[in-house]
Formats: sequence, structure tokens, C-alpha cells
Amino acid sequence: MREDLLHYIWKYSKLPKEHLVTTKNEAISLIDMGLHNHLAGPDFSNARIRIGGQLWAGNVEIHLKSSDWFAHHHETDSNYNNVILHVVWEDDMSVFREDRSEIPTLELKNYIPKHLLHAYHKLFDKRNFNFINCEKDIGTVDGFLLNNWLERLFFERLESKSNLILDLLEKSKNDWERVLFILLSRNFGSKVNGDSFFDMARGLNFSIIRKSYGNIVQLESLLFGTAGLLEDDAVMDGYYINLKKEYGFLKNKFNIKTTRVLPPQFYGLRPSNFPTIRLSQLANLYAGRQNLFSQLMDADSVSRIYDVLRVSASDYWNDHYTFGKVSKKRNKGLGTRFIDLIIINTIAPLKFCYARQRGKEVDGLILEIISGLKKEENRVVDNFKHHGAPIENAMQSQAILQLYNEYCTENRCLQCAVGASLLGDKSRQ
Repeated sequence: MREDLLHYIWKYSKLPKEHLVTTKNEAISLIDMGLHNHLAGPDFSNARIRIGGQLWAGNVEIHLKSSDWFAHHHETDSNYNNVILHVVWEDDMSVFREDRSEIPTLELKNYIPKHLLHAYHKLFDKRNFNFINCEKDIGTVDGFLLNNWLERLFFERLESKSNLILDLLEKSKNDWERVLFILLSRNFGSKVNGDSFFDMARGLNFSIIRKSYGNIVQLESLLFGTAGLLEDDAVMDGYYINLKKEYGFLKNKFNIKTTRVLPPQFYGLRPSNFPTIRLSQLANLYAGRQNLFSQLMDADSVSRIYDVLRVSASDYWNDHYTFGKVSKKRNKGLGTRFIDLIIINTIAPLKFCYARQRGKEVDGLILEIISGLKKEENRVVDNFKHHGAPIENAMQSQAILQLYNEYCTENRCLQCAVGASLLGDKSRQ
């Protein structure tokens, strides 16, 4: 038995409506269960309950055992003086407020429907699942309910991604262009080099990037140099030497201080994901477009975002993956799947945050854009698909990642629409 089940029972009124009594045999009539409080203080606030013929308005506290009241030291906490009912699974002792007045107690164990308890134990019985608690039933959940829940989870994920954006905005004094550059850099680095590129972008004075718009040599030298990729004196390649000289010139001109960043990695990557290729692509993105932030924020469709982000690495990289080593000729343009990840991880969160700060509503547009992208391919998404969850686009795959990371792995089934639905469906018992 977990306390979250008692919260669920109280919040959703899974109790008989009649014949409730306190442990002192006083009649209870539930008029308003109150508002669920997820912060400090009593579990439910502003409840209205008739006890023994007297109408009370105040808070409700929930515990597995009455003695938990004292284990949590509520008897000395003034925040709990307005508790009008103590709801417990098992009443093992009387409890009191700070002024020593006794609080009425409702013991739940004799009131809970057996089918609900059976469903609860089935959901949390580890013998029934290998991946997630509801893996045997998630594919049968009502489609309308599931789709609504996934939309909520998608925006919940956007909210969590907003924390980094808001932090970067504060540190950059609300410079949205700089924040875009930092986030793009991080995503161009992907999983392996994301932290390295993030360090590089934060270490660069973005005003120098602004002054270098349109000059690909300057931009590439700044990115490669700051990332620590222009420090090999043994490379005699003309392109490399030119970039190294340009970086030395820019360091003197702008008084750039050398800062150590996490070294970018090549090992384990496909050549098309080498940091050299990604940094050249990023440099070309800024070389060919001024006001990149405005262009992306104004883009109102997937195709328009694609138009802005479709760039290639410099010609040198057509037959190179690393400095000085010739390879088979191949254009190094950004692929659609890579652009999709940039839209998911950078553009959508930025659109969401930017609209919030300006008091505008773009949730529908963001949904339309993300729903127009293919679902992501990873272990979590594949497992949900295997167990019958309908995942067809990137909005759903992002929502599924939020569901798995924040609910499934934390056993927050009773705070999940899927878990709550399974618990309340008697036909499954």
C-alpha cells in the first residue's frame, strides 16, 4: 500500500457517498474534497465536510497510518492547525493539532472497493511487467484519452526544457539570438559532443559572431578555434593553415581569451557526425543568414523551417571528414532527420518560451509543426510501440519520453491518465 493510492481515492472521490463515519462514529458527509496541494502543507486545501452535523471548511491531511502525523511532526506545525479531517488507511492512534485539540479521523480500509484494490496491486506487481507497469494494458486504453494525455505530456516536456532557456536568457540579459546560438551549438553536437559544443558556444563572445555574419572563414575559424581543433602544428593542409591564421588574427583583434572547453570527440561517431562537419555546417548557417532567430520564430510550418536550416558544410569538406585527409567526395548537407531533431530540441522549445514571454498563444502551431515530423527512433519509443501504444509522430514520441522518464520510472501511475484509467475500469478486473 502506498500513500499515493489514498490521494487518488480522495481526489477522485472513489469512496461510497453514504454511511461514512469517523473512528469516533460521527457521521461524515463529503461536500467538497478540496484542491490537491503538491507543495508544503496539508495534502488538500479548501475542503468542505460535514462531521457530526457540523459543517467544516479547511484542509485534509492523508497518511497511511494515523501515527504518521507525529512522525512528520505536524502536531507542532502551525500549517496543520486548520486540518479538519485526517484520512488514513489504518487508524493506530488519536492525533492532535498544535493546541492539543483532537482531529477527526476517517479510516479508509473498510470503505475502498475491492476491485480498485485488486487493480492497484495488479498494476504495481513486478511479476506482471518487464518494461513498465501497464505494459499489458496500455494498448487498450481509450484512444481519445491517451491522445489528450500525450498532448499534455508534450507541453509538460516543453516546460521542462524551458528551464535551460530561461537560465541562458537571464545570463545573456535577454539576448535571444545568443541563446539560439548556444542551443543550436549544443544540438549540432548531438549526444556525444553536445556538452563540448555547449561549452564552446558559451565561451564565445556572441558579438564577434554578429560581426562575422557573411564571412564563412571568420566563422569557421572562430568555431574550430574555440573548440580546440586548430592546435595541431603537424597539419600542413592549406585550408587548415588559413583557418589557424585567421583565428590568431581574430584573437588579437577582439582580445579573445583562450578558454579550455570539453574536447570534441570523433571516436564512435559516423563520419557525417564528426565535429568538424557539424561545426562547418553551423558556421555556414550563420554565414548565410542574418536575423536567424527572427526567421525561425516567424516560420509557421515545417517546410519553412526546413528552408531556413538547409545548409551544407564548406566545399573543403565535400572530400574531407578531418583536416588534411582526403576522402570520397560527398556533399555534407544537413539531413532531414537531423533537422527534425533541431526542430524538436531547439526550435519548438524556443518558440514556446518566446511566445510565453510576449504573451502570445502558439501552442496550436507548435503542435502542428511537431506532429508533422516523424517519430524518433530509440529504445523507449520502440518498447512503447511494441506494447501497443500508438506513436506515429514526433509529438507523440516526445510525450512518450516524458511519460517514461517522469511517470513510469518513478511509479507515478496514479498521477498518469493511463494508470488512473486502468484503475477505474472495472471490466479489466
